[in-house]
Amino acid sequence: MTPHTRRFVAAFTAVLAAALLLLVPGSPAAAATADRFGFALVDNPAVPTWTVLPAPYQFGSWASPAAATGGKVATGRFLVRFPGIGAGARGNVHVTAVARDGRFCETVRWYSSGLDEIVDVQCFKAGGSPADTPFTVLWTVSSGVLPTGTGAYASLQVTGNTLTQAYNSTGGPVSVTPVAVGVYAVKLAGVGLASGVQAGNVQVTAVQPNAQPRRCKILKWGAAGADVVGYIACHDPVTGAPMNSDFTASYHRERSVYASFGPPKYFGYLATPYGGPTNFSYPLGVGANGWGPLGTGTYTVKFPVLHEKATTAHLTAIGDGPGYCTLLDKWVLAGAADAVVPVACFDNAGNPDKSEFGVAFSSSV
Repeated sequence: MTPHTRRFVAAFTAVLAAALLLLVPGSPAAAATADRFGFALVDNPAVPTWTVLPAPYQFGSWASPAAATGGKVATGRFLVRFPGIGAGARGNVHVTAVARDGRFCETVRWYSSGLDEIVDVQCFKAGGSPADTPFTVLWTVSSGVLPTGTGAYASLQVTGNTLTQAYNSTGGPVSVTPVAVGVYAVKLAGVGLASGVQAGNVQVTAVQPNAQPRRCKILKWGAAGADVVGYIACHDPVTGAPMNSDFTASYHRERSVYASFGPPKYFGYLATPYGGPTNFSYPLGVGANGWGPLGTGTYTVKFPVLHEKATTAHLTAIGDGPGYCTLLDKWVLAGAADAVVPVACFDNAGNPDKSEFGVAFSSSV
């Protein structure tokens, strides 16, 4: 990190340290949903277009019996089609690779085709060469202001170092400021707890419209009063050097990673460097989820009672440097309804390496 960047991060850390008190947040009081959304798992990245994607891992705001489909269009390149819910280039997309060998994925673009929404994804092996890779994907678009007591959601897209679209469920502003090469300061007004206690979950995905390799992660995030503030860092996967990049980011508190609540009423999240209400589950509340190491750079996360109907998971690495994290494998059902999510983290060369991360899990109900 450059000295210039360190000054910004030091100032942020001082604000965060002053705000970290202990609080148990209230549960969402009323249902509210995204306008349109879809999620899916691509478990076989070599299938032709338009193959139906696995039913246990897909769900959306489309009418039954329609289903999410997808297919390979080039090495490492895959299109996902969410039926009947197209909204063009609006909304927010996240993708997370499912790979134990350092492969990673980014978003290329998203757009409408007829009535459908298409998400274009490119994946790579460590070092930046295209490679077919399983992944999870979600797309969601929201509008309007949520009632007080129903949690919060915000999202943003940065293109060419400029904020190109954003949503804030409080109606407050969203700002993004480049502060160094590949480093962006983000402020989401009013979406946090009024007490200033750090709460919720942040996810980030690199976007590259020419399908060139990029990776983005969370450098640090926290609370400044009711605002959520943080830094996003992007890197060149070939060299590991900081690099300006397009990206999407989202924040959700006491609602699902795809912005909806009630349904779903089974969702959770945690961030390994932080405590308190950054570890949250509905219906179990603060601190319900657990995690621990499996081996070098590998971890397991347990979300009790949340494995209901169709499910999805996403995660983002947290910390300095070009290291990154993926889902090690598909999550599994343990016991009656617990979800166990395996995580793998890597250095820039794709070697297993320890890392902090934020992970979100949600059902469809």
